Amino acid sequence: MKKWIVTINQWLKQGLPGYCAFCLTGRSLSAGWCDECFALLPWNLHSCEQCAEPLAGVAGKRCSHCLTEPPSFTTTTAPLCYQDTITSLVHDFKFHGSPRAGMLLVELMLSRCPSQMASALLPVPMYPGRAKERGFNQAQWLAERLGDRLDLPVMQAHCIKHLPSQRSLNRRERQQNLAGAFMMDTEMPAHVTIIDDVVTTGATGHALATVLLEQGAKRVDIWAAARTPLQKS
Repeated sequence: MKKWIVTINQWLKQGLPGYCAFCLTGRSLSAGWCDECFALLPWNLHSCEQCAEPLAGVAGKRCSHCLTEPPSFTTTTAPLCYQDTITSLVHDFKFHGSPRAGMLLVELMLSRCPSQMASALLPVPMYPGRAKERGFNQAQWLAERLGDRLDLPVMQAHCIKHLPSQRSLNRRERQQNLAGAFMMDTEMPAHVTIIDDVVTTGATGHALATVLLEQGAKRVDIWAAARTPLQKS
């Protein structure tokens, strides 16, 4: 699968229709991949039902962290592991603004929809200065297209705290970093699903879900394309 890391960026930049985005053969499905490559993607098959952390063993159970310190959200749908091909796909979307990569992520998310769909989607907000620097909010982009496909409204929250990079922080440090970062000023439906590209520790989802519940939501879930494997979070 590692050879895909090299070829996928070439394909995503070309954006040629009718070719599999992963092996470049001219036999892709309408979603953008062939059956063989779809089956070989790093699927997150055995994961915590609450935070989607990859687990060894049977899926549908909760990890030790969710058992001892339950997060504010109820479930997480993250069908893929953030590794190999998916890492390249997310990077090309997030840091290079590739719409082709973004649409592939949308299709992959739709291939594994949440078991209970909420009445509204809410993308993880980005601090305005950071959004301006990057050029777009990837979670917002995904949420808008998922909302169009599923005929669901997309709500907006606000990030009011400039957050430094969290890549090197552990779960506890991320939670401290995110304290007071989000604000919601509109009426909440009973069930909301937070949209993001990748879930790393679940700290961002927990912080945002806490605010949504305080504002009147009864249940908050998370739906992302991928989850960072345990050893990398």
